[in-house]
Amino acid sequence: MSNFSEQHQQLKIQKGIRQAEDFLVTWIQDALDDKKSYGELEESQFRNLLRVSDTTESTEVIKNFLRYQVGRDKKWGRGKDSLATKIIQDIDTKIKECANKIAKEAKAEDVNTILLELTRRYLGYGARYLKYKRDGEFTL
Repeated sequence: MSNFSEQHQQLKIQKGIRQAEDFLVTWIQDALDDKKSYGELEESQFRNLLRVSDTTESTEVIKNFLRYQVGRDKKWGRGKDSLATKIIQDIDTKIKECANKIAKEAKAEDVNTILLELTRRYLGYGARYLKYKRDGEFTL
């Protein structure tokens, strides 16, 4: 592939990722709005998840970390309705579908890189929203 073709492909991928951001924000906010799906999850614990996502090239590592956290503590929730399970399901379904669509439109073969970038953004938006849920939101 020529340098121009690669650049064109990367621009299409980045455009697709930017266009997906509204969906990513909505999906993680929906998961975090369901307060009964998790306990007293702290921002630092969510940021730890974000750090894991930034230090790996594998969404399986991210999901493994979430499962580990569920085993350690109830703060991520328990069972099939836990926040951790919802995040894993979003990665395996919604985010993966989005990554496949972007890759197809950009004629790219490396879906994993796109999936990882979308997942990182999804989790980053989650860290921000959790901060709001913990400190910025007030009940009437």
